[in-house]
Amino acid sequence: MVDDAAVLVLALNNGSSSLKGALLDPDSGQVFFSASAERLGTAEATLKLGQPGQLKEEAIPLGDHARALDRVIVALRGQGQLMDALAAVGHRVVHGGEAFVQSCVIDERVEDEIERCAVLAPLHNPPNLLGIRVARRALPELPHIAVFDTAFHQTLPETAYRYAVPQAWYEQYGVRRYGFHGTSHRFVAGRAAELLQRPLGELEMLTAHLGNGCSAAAISGGKCVDTTMGLTPLEGLVMGTRSGDLDPAVIFHMIARAGLSPDEVERVLTRESGLFGLSGKSNDVRTLIETAAGEGIDAARARLALDVFCHRLAKHLGALATTLPRLDALVFTGGIGEHAASVRAATCARLSGLGVELDPAKNQRGDSLVHAAPSRVAVLVIPTNEELMIARDARDFVLLARAS
Repeated sequence: MVDDAAVLVLALNNGSSSLKGALLDPDSGQVFFSASAERLGTAEATLKLGQPGQLKEEAIPLGDHARALDRVIVALRGQGQLMDALAAVGHRVVHGGEAFVQSCVIDERVEDEIERCAVLAPLHNPPNLLGIRVARRALPELPHIAVFDTAFHQTLPETAYRYAVPQAWYEQYGVRRYGFHGTSHRFVAGRAAELLQRPLGELEMLTAHLGNGCSAAAISGGKCVDTTMGLTPLEGLVMGTRSGDLDPAVIFHMIARAGLSPDEVERVLTRESGLFGLSGKSNDVRTLIETAAGEGIDAARARLALDVFCHRLAKHLGALATTLPRLDALVFTGGIGEHAASVRAATCARLSGLGVELDPAKNQRGDSLVHAAPSRVAVLVIPTNEELMIARDARDFVLLARAS
């Protein structure tokens, strides 16, 4: 049941070939209805939707984002009391460029700016914008709020966000570091402060969002001061299928020596590199850990992939630590960060010089606090909740409008 005074928010996340939605209470975090579409645009496109524990799957062959979202809204309209409590729609937008330093109410001007930023995120902003337009047409009576992945990183100092390239590249083409996963980094930083029972404004921490996409951030007093992703989500850590950092000359080398086109190099670096490229088999850490325990060439390549992943992660975390006056906490989140105890252990072993020391038993269990008693740095495992962060931002706009 929903309280008559409840303010519910529909949080939407349109990916390049997927859609996720959750109708939830921003205060309690309770989810009343959810939807998940995968393989959109293909003959295998499917949609799962319904109340928690009662999800029903249906095929939507060749269904696109618009068709999937229309189906979600039709299903929501049949929820009666839940729709009556729906007060706003929050939309995840990957790239806000320099135009958006925080979440905002969506109007035509905001839509136009999101579209202009699509050149910086061609795989993500177009479906994000499509979802916004479909939802605004279907639910015009509600405020729609854009929550940007890049906004949390707009507090980076110029020394952190500028590349050492000609000034004209920055001024004319926006070539700078923007950072991503900001909603996740912001959520787990706040949650870490709660678990440590310390004000966020007093904490110096590193956060590592580790999934198929991976990034780390240095957060000082609740504000991001550096991060690993850059102009695009390709920079930084080794990821599931993305290379992360590499010598830019590799691109020219492969064009000249292998005869690859720029588009082919981009495809390989984004879709065939990272853990998948190193192992030759999988971008799933669970599979790699299982394979690495065996023998033979596949096991050796899986071990190499995991070792490179942890080496580069620790290297970046160590570099980020230099941007903070001290290090109070290290947070792991995302599918790998939350569930791969061996990855946490291998990474933290490389950070012992920073005062990081794990408790093996706590780490293996995946407790919220996994550091050993002597550790100078608190180490936390925190499930991220980007949908809740989106919902809370949208809720704040609703309450502000009501107050005025």
